[in-house]
Amino acid sequence: MINTQRKKAGKKMKINRVILSLVFLVLGFMIAFSYQLTKKQQSDTSMTDHEWERTIQLRNDLIDLEEKNRQLQKELNEKQAKIIAIENEMAENEKNLSKTAKEAEKLRMILGKVKVQGEGVIVTLNDGNYNHEEGNVNNFIVHEHHVLKTVNELYISGAEAIAINGKRLKNNSYIVCDGPVITVDGEQFPAPFIISAIGDKDTLEKALTIQGGVKDQLVSDNIVFKLEKLDRIVMDPTLGNRAD
Repeated sequence: MINTQRKKAGKKMKINRVILSLVFLVLGFMIAFSYQLTKKQQSDTSMTDHEWERTIQLRNDLIDLEEKNRQLQKELNEKQAKIIAIENEMAENEKNLSKTAKEAEKLRMILGKVKVQGEGVIVTLNDGNYNHEEGNVNNFIVHEHHVLKTVNELYISGAEAIAINGKRLKNNSYIVCDGPVITVDGEQFPAPFIISAIGDKDTLEKALTIQGGVKDQLVSDNIVFKLEKLDRIVMDPTLGNRAD
């Protein structure tokens, strides 16, 4: 009886040992699995943090590049504005230079320093037919004031160049009456006096022939007045003349 009980007790202890071993085995497995899972989670978390830091760094770099781009664009706009200002200044200088060149050319024309040609008019002033019964002979002669009146009217009407009997007038020319002849810049010319003028021929003609104008005044002074419009008149420069 006692042996039987001992056998049962030994068998029960063996079963308990097996169960306890299984429990420890399962517990060990669970501990090992938990350790591996925790290690893996820590590894995953570390990788995520690294990527997040990299993303922030790239974003900051992008912000810096955008700021540099805005700064460069600002500098580009400023330089373009300076270039436009320089171009405008050059265009204005070129315009002024062209204007100056035209003024210089016009001045040379007035001074008689260049050869000129163009349309214009030719006015011929001649002494009137003298009649002893009609008074003094001087009342039928072309005087300096007749020539000056014609020349001044031509200049006022836009004549660019004027010559008397082929002698080109300058800005300082002078006309003096000396008996039956007229002296132009020291050179004497007898009648008829041929006054050539370059300019708009229609304008010059209208200015001289307007009612009550130069033509009517000269005719009333017994002067023979003749006007001719030409498409081309050529005048040589005054270089070498005594009055230059």
